[in-house]
Amino acid sequence: MSRKKKPLPLLQNITIEDLAAEGKALAHHDGMVVFAPFVVPGDVCDLQLRRKKHSYAEAEAVAIHTFSPERDEPFCPHFGECGGCKWQCLKYDRQIHYKQKQVEAALTRIAKVEVPPISPILGSKQIKGYRNKLEFGFSNRRWITREEITKDLPVENPNAVGFHISGAFDKILDITYCGLMPEVNNRLRNAIRDYAIENNLSFYDIRQGEGLLRNMMLRSSETGELMLLLQFAARTDAEHLQATELMKYLSENFPEVTSLLYVNNLKCNDTIGDLPISTFAGTDFIYEEMEGLRFKVGPKSFYQTNSKQAYELYKVARQMAALTGKETVYDLYTGTGTIALFVSHQAAKVVGIEYVPEAIEDAKENARLNHINNTTFYAGDMKDILTPDFIAKEGKPDVIITDPPRAGMHPDVVRTILHAHPERIVYVSCNPATQARDIAMLDQAYKLVKVQPVDMFPHTHHVENVCLLQAR
Repeated sequence: MSRKKKPLPLLQNITIEDLAAEGKALAHHDGMVVFAPFVVPGDVCDLQLRRKKHSYAEAEAVAIHTFSPERDEPFCPHFGECGGCKWQCLKYDRQIHYKQKQVEAALTRIAKVEVPPISPILGSKQIKGYRNKLEFGFSNRRWITREEITKDLPVENPNAVGFHISGAFDKILDITYCGLMPEVNNRLRNAIRDYAIENNLSFYDIRQGEGLLRNMMLRSSETGELMLLLQFAARTDAEHLQATELMKYLSENFPEVTSLLYVNNLKCNDTIGDLPISTFAGTDFIYEEMEGLRFKVGPKSFYQTNSKQAYELYKVARQMAALTGKETVYDLYTGTGTIALFVSHQAAKVVGIEYVPEAIEDAKENARLNHINNTTFYAGDMKDILTPDFIAKEGKPDVIITDPPRAGMHPDVVRTILHAHPERIVYVSCNPATQARDIAMLDQAYKLVKVQPVDMFPHTHHVENVCLLQAR
């Protein structure tokens, strides 16, 4: 006979002290650390424990008795259910304050190297509508909101298009408004949902692996262009016809979409890197512009999701590289070649490496488009391409600029960098923790001399950081 679990306690009048990992707030109670989302330092609240371990617990704020002066009014109706913008309730000047602390903590606690004075974080001038890319999933298992549960509202439509719920892989929160991208994202997403429901199009069932509508991606650019990619899972002639009719509807009713694309994905996951993309209307790419350069961005290409702030980020990287026009520069994880081309006029030669072949083709096209002749681009896994033989062929780098994914650099890549021994390394990172880990590995040969955080993602806990390492 199984025992009933003892209910977890309600902690009353708890003062939130700080912000911790993953954007959660932090408090203490009886020597135990308690983490809770959607509250800010200075709030005094009641915390209902939801999960308890030996030395910490996870909780939910069920009442706030005193509101912190750091608190702000969220602008999104989905705040508290959607986990995308956990810091909307925090004033922006305090957001960047805690991001600065996050960078400092990573470098001192993880890298454990001598840290120079950290430059004040560069805040984003635009804090709403700043993203140029959003992805939304479709599901026939809509997330039931707290309001629907507490008010016992009927669930009239189980379908949803929106964001995945953390910890519930098959559930999607139905999104009617998102303020992170220009307003067109709301008009398009809501129109597709309405059309699908009116015309009985099936929403994806991740458990069964079936359903026509699977995913949608929107990309906008500073040039005013707009890309929409719809991901279908069409298995029958009838479903293929439904997909075609939906694409016709979008082409006729949304002329602002300059690149209307689709892909049929019958795999078990949403990744499309290995699938062919079809063009229904317009071009198969959009252009982005920065400092007189034009960049061709395709549906599989990586481009920084905050265009305006990316310009500030790249200016920091270029300034740290301190190029004189004589250097050979390696741009690791080059994406569509944005950083490589951005610094090319100040270098003798730039070599870009990226694992996505389509992105490298875009990088080559971008070089041609901008009449830049001193860049070379290679596609493949970084640890397989960046070898001593490769360096012997392309020339020893004077400067390496590296902008890896969140996981950081593979140890083999770090070892090759140490072998190549450039004079300077400019390390751009979207994850200060893995950046600090890699800097610790480089510390034997390089000294950390400059640190510049840049806020690319207002209302989230994410922060970009640029470090300059100088050969010892």
